[in-house]
Amino acid sequence: MTKISFVAALAIMATATACSSKTPPKTPEKIQQAITQKRGDEPVKIIKPAKVADPAMVELGKKLYFDPRLSKSGFISCNSCHNLSMGGSDNLKTSIGHKWSQGPINAPTVLNSGMNIAQFWDGRAKDLKEQAGGPIANPGEMGYTHELAVAELQSIPGYVDEFKAVFGTDKIDIDKVTKAIAAFEQTLVTQNAPFDDWLAGDDNAITKEELEGYELFKSSGCTACHNGEALGGNSFQKMGVVEPYKTTNPAEGREAVTGKDADRFNFKVPTLRNVELTYPYFHDGAAQTLGQAVDVMGKIQLGKAFSPEENAKIVAFLKTLTGEQPAFMLPILPPSSDKSPRHNPFN
Repeated sequence: MTKISFVAALAIMATATACSSKTPPKTPEKIQQAITQKRGDEPVKIIKPAKVADPAMVELGKKLYFDPRLSKSGFISCNSCHNLSMGGSDNLKTSIGHKWSQGPINAPTVLNSGMNIAQFWDGRAKDLKEQAGGPIANPGEMGYTHELAVAELQSIPGYVDEFKAVFGTDKIDIDKVTKAIAAFEQTLVTQNAPFDDWLAGDDNAITKEELEGYELFKSSGCTACHNGEALGGNSFQKMGVVEPYKTTNPAEGREAVTGKDADRFNFKVPTLRNVELTYPYFHDGAAQTLGQAVDVMGKIQLGKAFSPEENAKIVAFLKTLTGEQPAFMLPILPPSSDKSPRHNPFN
């Protein structure tokens, strides 16, 4: 063997070794296995991928989601409070709205929100489409009006062309705007969490401590409310079953929607998917850490005081619910035209 061929052979061997040391990409069969639940009797279910019916509408909705021109200041977008780099939330006790106003309640994550029984903590919006229109016209959030927001979009040629391509007409209205935003939000499903792999039959996907935390999570009664694919979001429950929850936050829960006293302090159960990313916790954002949240929920919902060791195990389990976060190129927003209004965030 010549010196050159010997070096070439070594290079090939090194390349083969390096490739074999990497985790191979999932084949279609592996992907199917990853969404097939082997442990079917568990109250927690593997999260299924989003179904995209209209990719063009999703792309339009993505632009609108990131576009701050839907706010009066030209500074606040949907992503401001539901930041996709921060677990679909803003990691603040309550969000910052128009003119630096303090929001009344903690911003729930937008991730996997299409699985919710309804939107907002009190469920006042029946679906993502209805929810999307709320903040735009809320004086304390984006501070605009639907009419002004639509007129601004209509003044932007790039948006006019894109709405026509998606909806078959160049006439923009708030119904089309919210439909597109909701279509994008429906795709924000976080698959392939370590716990999903365990549910699919991979015994090595989670540690002994994490599994013990899950068993404790179940045996303590947590899965009565936190179950299904999203581990929540599918029911309304009273905050403070065993003992009252003390807070200075004025939110009334479902009572504000139904007018029924029995619904007072009934809130939509939050999803626990990606919960390690969505601090602080509860509707008032009072729990700063997962450990604190577990302690409080144990006491007021279950009448149980977890030991530090039990708390640590449950927290370890909860962290296995972090899935793959949305990954895509940030959209390039179409430029305003000479006829588009100019925003003044300081006025």
